[in-house]
Amino acid sequence: MSRTVGQTRADVEEASRWLAGRVVRTPVLRSPVIDELAGARVLLKAENLQHGGSYKMRGALRAVGRLAAAGHTGVIAQSTGNHAVAVALAARQHGLAATVVLPVDAAPTKVERARAAGARVVFAGTAVEERVAVANGLSDDCGHPVVDAYDHPDVIAGQGTASLELIEDAERAGTPLDALVVPVGGGGGVAGGCLAAAGTGIEVYGVEPVGCDSLARSLAAGVRVPVAPAPTIAGGLRPSCVGELPFAIARDRLRGVVRVDDDEIAAAFRLILTDLKVLAEPSGAAALAGALRLAPVTDRQRTVGVVLTGGNVEAALVARLMAPRSADLTREGAAA
Repeated sequence: MSRTVGQTRADVEEASRWLAGRVVRTPVLRSPVIDELAGARVLLKAENLQHGGSYKMRGALRAVGRLAAAGHTGVIAQSTGNHAVAVALAARQHGLAATVVLPVDAAPTKVERARAAGARVVFAGTAVEERVAVANGLSDDCGHPVVDAYDHPDVIAGQGTASLELIEDAERAGTPLDALVVPVGGGGGVAGGCLAAAGTGIEVYGVEPVGCDSLARSLAAGVRVPVAPAPTIAGGLRPSCVGELPFAIARDRLRGVVRVDDDEIAAAFRLILTDLKVLAEPSGAAALAGALRLAPVTDRQRTVGVVLTGGNVEAALVARLMAPRSADLTREGAAA
């Protein structure tokens, strides 16, 4: 605990050096159309183009690499999909066995990717508590450590390298960030963003779907507040409670949390696909939705960085999101 609460920007910088050459330094995208809509210069970090299809590869590879160096022969992970895929890929790279625990309604694409990476897939209910219990039980049985999706210092530092690269690239381009926007599930990514931005003057904002706002409620209360996650098309942003370690990092460093609804997320998804010509999953598009909501009330900020966290999305959901006045998005998204 003390190690994580004491994490600094240096931990993210160290992770970035270690990950160099092991992950893709993904491009930063920009669109005049998005700039006009936002009333600001918007720079989007395309982590949908990362190995494994999401920025989760950064934290997973950093954590698994350190466990492999420590002599572990296997790892266990639970998630709704992206973290599990990333841990499976990282384990394969290091010659470790991997077991991943997924919800019974996990997206088939993510299940297939985890299996293709050589992982054993175990299904457990639909709630995070069920997956955590199964993952911990498996760990007790076989002795392999659990690589938590967000409550893990190496995962937080690894996820933070995406924000660090965005900050660095913006500075090199002569357009340093005034704000950084990161979507929030369990909070590992936004906590890493807070570390990456420490000492820079950049204001960091989290984005949560309406009804899945554990971090926003926790910040207001001063303690972690669980929620019963509402249905949303951003299936990767539905944990019942923000992680303990991410909350400890973000609570005094985060500028605020923006809540967005499914209509806003769907509109951002369409904008990314039609204008930038890249495919982001709704959980990643939520960050742009938040930036578009944020910009009018932060007009003094000239440059806003947005982390598009992933691009693993079912073809059926893409079709629904792209159809005019898409119907029943929430039901489809809950399965993603």
